Amino acid sequence: MDGKLTCFKAYDIRGRLGHDLNAEIAYRIGRAFARVLRAGTVVLGRDVRASSETLAESVSRALVDEGCKVLDLGLSGTEEMYFATSHFDADGGICVTASHNPMDYNGMKLVRAGSAPLDSVSGLARIKAEAEANDFGRPVPGGRILNVSREARDAYVARVISFADVSVLRPLRILVNAGHGAAGPTFDVIAERLKELDAPLSFVRTCHEPDGTFPKGIPNPLLPENRPATAEAVRSSGADFGVAWDGDFDRCFFFDHHGDFVDGEYVVGLLAEAFLAKSPGATVIHDPRVIWNTQDIVAKSGGKAIPSRTGHAFIKQAMRDEEAIYGGEMSAHHYFRDFCHCDSGMIPWLLIAELVSRSGPLADLVADRKTAFPSSGEVNFTLEDPTAAIARVRDTFQSLARRVDEMDGLSFDMGEWRFNLRSSNTEPVVRLNVEARGNAALVSEGVEKVKALLF
Repeated sequence: MDGKLTCFKAYDIRGRLGHDLNAEIAYRIGRAFARVLRAGTVVLGRDVRASSETLAESVSRALVDEGCKVLDLGLSGTEEMYFATSHFDADGGICVTASHNPMDYNGMKLVRAGSAPLDSVSGLARIKAEAEANDFGRPVPGGRILNVSREARDAYVARVISFADVSVLRPLRILVNAGHGAAGPTFDVIAERLKELDAPLSFVRTCHEPDGTFPKGIPNPLLPENRPATAEAVRSSGADFGVAWDGDFDRCFFFDHHGDFVDGEYVVGLLAEAFLAKSPGATVIHDPRVIWNTQDIVAKSGGKAIPSRTGHAFIKQAMRDEEAIYGGEMSAHHYFRDFCHCDSGMIPWLLIAELVSRSGPLADLVADRKTAFPSSGEVNFTLEDPTAAIARVRDTFQSLARRVDEMDGLSFDMGEWRFNLRSSNTEPVVRLNVEARGNAALVSEGVEKVKALLF
């Protein structure tokens, strides 16, 4: 695996084990990370995959060889690494995780001081170049490893709970599906702390124990085929709503009390409205794929909606640049100013519990929004020649559209309906999202029109 490294993506590291990434490459990345950031202290966490422990050991050894103090979180969520990096005033943080990717993948999410994102502009390219050069010399003395898992998690849990008004919570039964990922142990500490605060919440747990073999499949609730298990568990348990997480739990997904999946753009709208009720006039960041529902809610709530490129590094930077209170992606990443401008999969379910306690069932909260702004959900296509397919779509719709936006992929505003078509930053697929103003038939028609041009 000499020469160019193929595991560096647009804003993180991800690749096939034994092909793009192995222990030796992880070591090189660790040393390059410390050297580029001139880091003295680095936070390190890992997800539940069997390969994550091995890769994390290589990264830890690399950081020690660069003279770093490694603050080891052990098994943890990516957001716990984000929080700990700021909490301990570290020079950077790494979480070894492949999130929702297939079993033969792994990767890393990286931040610099202050939990700020690392992308190709702010250092990722330099880290790649150093790792490819592989010219590190002898280890530097003084490096060491400290286990800070207990202290870090206690502080993290306190911050998460601070986002909700526990006093208004009413008795709710919540189904939680950790997908055998990293979420279970962290959730249990949150649940225990809520119990100590007399929060009247009860929980039904499924697929809760961490298991790196993922016996129920890779935890990725965004895929429709992965949703029925959570939906049925919600219905059979009589839960008021359900929550499911991906592997490193920086994304959370919601199901109403009927077991119906709540599409991410409607959750973004709900959370934007909740924050603007407490902070009138605040700014909300959103991704450019499905926008009309969020923009309508933010406008009616007296806030300011600003789009950003899709991806955690881009959203986080926009959050900082615009001093936004909240940011949301339809893919179920939710970002919070008071959580280091980072995304969390634990804060949103607490906020939804507060909303349901104040305003009634989740199904009722989103029903009118679905009618006003129906959407397709993300439709993915694997294509032999994505570039040519996207060019055909551009040629067909460019002269017909009221507005064309190329912030992230192609977005065409057709007046009463709109679509975004973009290549994935992390997978070899093209993603399509279609939305309309009050006419669900236009959504279906739009999907078929674009699809016909892709093949």
